[in-house]
Amino acid sequence: MGGVGGWLRAMGGGRGRAGDGGRDRGGAGSCVRRWPPGASLFPAGGGGAEAAAAGGGGAGAGGHNGRRWWGGGGLLRSPPPPSPCAMAAAAELFEEPFVADEYIERLAWRTPGGGSRGGEAFDPKRLLEEFVNHIQELQVMDERIQRKVEKLEQQCQKEAKEFAKKVQELQKSNQVAFQHFQELDEHISYVATKVCHLGDQLEGVNTPRQRAVEAQKLMKYFNEFLDGELKSDVFTNSEKIKEAADIIQKLHLIAQELPFDRFSEVKSKIASKYHDLECQLIQEFTSAQRRGEISRMREVAAVLLHFKGYSHCVDVYIKQCQEGAFLRNDVFEDAAILCQRVNKQVGEVFSNPETVLAKLIQNIFEVKLQIYVKDQLEEHRKSDAEQYLKNLYDLYTRTTNLSSKLMEFNLGTDKQTFLSKLIKSIFISYLENYIEVEIGYLKSRSAMILQRYYDSKNHQKRSIGTGGIQDLKERIRQRTNLPLGPSIDTHGETFLSQEVVVNLLQETKQAFERCHRLSDPSDLPKNAFRIFSMLVEFLCTEHIDYALETGLAGIPSSDSKNANLYFLDVVHQANTIFHLFDKQFNDHLMPLISSSPKLSECLQKKKDIIEQMEVKLDMGIDRTLNCMIGQMKHILAAEQKKTDFKPEDENNVLIQYTNACVKVCSYVRKQVEKIRNSMDGKNVDTVLMELGVRFHRLIYEHLQQYSYSCMGGMLAICDVAEYRKCAKDFKIALVLQLFDTLHALCNLLVVAPDNLKQVCSGEQLANLDKNILHSFVQLRVDYRSARLARHFS
Repeated sequence: MGGVGGWLRAMGGGRGRAGDGGRDRGGAGSCVRRWPPGASLFPAGGGGAEAAAAGGGGAGAGGHNGRRWWGGGGLLRSPPPPSPCAMAAAAELFEEPFVADEYIERLAWRTPGGGSRGGEAFDPKRLLEEFVNHIQELQVMDERIQRKVEKLEQQCQKEAKEFAKKVQELQKSNQVAFQHFQELDEHISYVATKVCHLGDQLEGVNTPRQRAVEAQKLMKYFNEFLDGELKSDVFTNSEKIKEAADIIQKLHLIAQELPFDRFSEVKSKIASKYHDLECQLIQEFTSAQRRGEISRMREVAAVLLHFKGYSHCVDVYIKQCQEGAFLRNDVFEDAAILCQRVNKQVGEVFSNPETVLAKLIQNIFEVKLQIYVKDQLEEHRKSDAEQYLKNLYDLYTRTTNLSSKLMEFNLGTDKQTFLSKLIKSIFISYLENYIEVEIGYLKSRSAMILQRYYDSKNHQKRSIGTGGIQDLKERIRQRTNLPLGPSIDTHGETFLSQEVVVNLLQETKQAFERCHRLSDPSDLPKNAFRIFSMLVEFLCTEHIDYALETGLAGIPSSDSKNANLYFLDVVHQANTIFHLFDKQFNDHLMPLISSSPKLSECLQKKKDIIEQMEVKLDMGIDRTLNCMIGQMKHILAAEQKKTDFKPEDENNVLIQYTNACVKVCSYVRKQVEKIRNSMDGKNVDTVLMELGVRFHRLIYEHLQQYSYSCMGGMLAICDVAEYRKCAKDFKIALVLQLFDTLHALCNLLVVAPDNLKQVCSGEQLANLDKNILHSFVQLRVDYRSARLARHFS
């Protein structure tokens, strides 16, 4: 316990000490900081141990070592009230969170003899007494709290019974009120039924009476017309025009049922008065509209609704609405603003606003817009097809945009059909032959663009024949790749122009846009196909195909010297142009024909054009490659000498490779670069592979034309090594493999005779035909002398 007390003192932050004179200093954890002399933690006669500690060891009054609960010689019947420290202990007990160990530590620490307090000896008996006393105090406190809890529980049960009783009483009173409510509801329903029945009876009696009174009044007014003198105030007072209108409208209906021979005069008088009142009402409506009196307009319009002249009232309203509305140049914007303003007002004036607004819109379309469209189009219809088509597209677009804005208004049940008919009524005469005008303009415009380009080149376009001899020449040329007819010198001109192509595509794009807007949906695919056919004719046939034909004719023969090869430039430009053509096909034509039978027709036409061009491109590339090989042959024939590979002085050879090899490699590198710049995708590899194979065959055949000494063979190996280095620029595995094999073959020209068989069975030469190996060995000058033929017998 001393150890526990010491830990608690450390936690408390201070020390307690019981010294002489009964003084005690408590730390922060003690219940009482200072004990005055003779004071006790417990009531008089109790807690003698504490009293002894506080008073310097003296016993409490009437106590026996602080162990008795009696004082003054008498036994106490009930436990004394708790001391302040015990109350504090009780408060500590119920603090949250409550930790029992800490609570006992604090109790032990503040008890004299409970721990080492300034050298004080530990007294277990005193600590035990303190614990027993404290437990008794806690039991007393527990009993008191328990009694209080029981009292509160009894009070709660009592209040719960009272509350339940009150709720039952309320439920009973609620049931009574609900029964009264049902009875009242039934009584009200009964009274209401009686009232309705009585109302029906009164109405049945009153309606005939009212009709009789009204008929009497009408007979009175009819007699006035018979007498020829209108005396009633309703006809003479201008302020009662509404009542007069109602009466005259009814008299007019009655007069129509009367026989003409007996009542012709009175019928004419009533009709005259009917017409006069109608005119007066329309005039009143007009005046109210000019004054902006909406309520008066609504009142007069309601009266006129039953007159024949009601439509004339609507016409007057529509006419006056348009006064001053079309003052700007933009008639479409003015129309939209006018309809927006009238839409807000017409519902306040007329009982059928959708009909009035629809009639206003119809009037605007059939009068204002139709006149405006006619003035804009008739001016250019026969003189300027381009401006006519632009104006037609612009006006039709603006009209449809106006129609889209008007779709927001209430125009009746089928406003889409109504507005479509109005638009059709304006443009029907222009849309019937639109596509003919479009095709005619596109044809003349495309021809002019091409002709202007050829004129700028000072080129007279030659005709490309068709049928008969031309077809025969074409088939022979495709099969034999022979140039038929004289070669044409184009002076490096490809006769392809991206500017021309852009202009043609731009014209066609605008034509597709106009076709989409102006064509009837059923005619749209057919019209789009006709425009596409014009594009194919002028772009693909008249421009690209003509340039290919001219380029083919400009390719020189393979045996020409110093030939300039421009066909690859034609290939490059044709490829670029066709990409643009294909983009327009996908972007502008496909959306117009995607869901029609014309789609397959357009795709087939495009496929035929591509195949036709590819045949000519393949033919031109093949002939160009032949010319390249021909140029290499001329270089080799002119530069290669027989003494290059069989020098007179074997010991005085100073060159690494021959001059012919240098020039051929230089020429090949230029052509490879030109091919890469002229083509794209897999076409580059295909053409380079073909050129590489032909280049290899040329060098292979060229090397077999010479005899080789030992030093000449070394020089041939150096040449082939340079050719192989050039072949690496092709970046084609097959070409490089061919030159590797050729290099290995050239080793047969210099290998020692005894090692010849071993070299022939090497990795690179083992798979070759022995005849090829033998043919290379035969090129050695020592073939006979060294009896090399025995290795191949």
